[in-house]
Amino acid sequence: MIRTYLIAGFYQSYANRGSATNAIDSPSLIHALSPQTLLLGTDSSALHLYDLRALGPKARPKPQQTHHPHDDYLSSLTPLPPTSESTSGFSKQWVSTGGTTVAVTDLRRGVMVRSEDQEEELLSSVMVTGLRKKGTSVGEKVLVGGGNGVLTLWERGVWDDQDERIVVDKSPGGGESLDSLALFPDGVGPGGKVVAVGLGNGTLRFVQVGKNQVIGELFHDELEKEGVVGLGFDCTGRMISGGGKTVKVWSEKGPEAFDEDEAEDDVAADAAAGSKRALGSDSEEDSAEEMEESSEEEKPTQKRKKRKKGKARQQKGHGILGFSGLS
Repeated sequence: MIRTYLIAGFYQSYANRGSATNAIDSPSLIHALSPQTLLLGTDSSALHLYDLRALGPKARPKPQQTHHPHDDYLSSLTPLPPTSESTSGFSKQWVSTGGTTVAVTDLRRGVMVRSEDQEEELLSSVMVTGLRKKGTSVGEKVLVGGGNGVLTLWERGVWDDQDERIVVDKSPGGGESLDSLALFPDGVGPGGKVVAVGLGNGTLRFVQVGKNQVIGELFHDELEKEGVVGLGFDCTGRMISGGGKTVKVWSEKGPEAFDEDEAEDDVAADAAAGSKRALGSDSEEDSAEEMEESSEEEKPTQKRKKRKKGKARQQKGHGILGFSGLS
């Protein structure tokens, strides 16, 4: 991990060494394709491949290969799952977006194909596999987020042009940009294939692939409305969003969610019981009356609590809007 960041930093001094303009070709993205192979994209549309085994304390960060899959800077990179014939189990091909095109590059063969000009800026991408035949999308798709609020679907192996479109944002004057994408892990969300989309106005929206429709919405940043440029899930299923000056971790509420009304009832009952203990009773008769009154008051409260707990248990599954933001 440390060497990964060193490459990104040292590359700036290496990229244009000897160049007449002496300009810096800044890194735009970095991705670990395998334990040995690192991909580094730059603002000049260069895509460099590094072999980490060739690096050492005195090694110069010179790439083993360099490709130019786009005419503009690389905005996203998504590895394609290895085929059944793969012996290593690691990806050898990947989809990238840059400017207004989608491209596929192979580790050994270089740039294989570039799409037609989509006439819109392409900013993000994610791979979705295992799509069933029940929906409009089947097989394996690469989802690409555009600068006009539209999510395009690309069938694996057919890279000339997009296959389907999903309108995520319909803001007047053109939709908000779709800056980041992340696929829900198995067991998280309402089931099926759901993709989280980070928008340029700080909104998070959730798209069900297959039905090809937006099924939910949250807000990463309601005040400053900074774009959600980073989006992902950790190993426990929590969603992590980043944008502006804020990083948020979103946990999914389970069926036994915390009930604020029930908590208030408990606090009130504890306070009443404490007051009675402090005042005491003047006689056995008063104590008996208080016990009868207390039992009568507790009965409806217990029934009310029982109904609320039963209601909580009925909230089965993982609701898409069940995420609660944690700072």
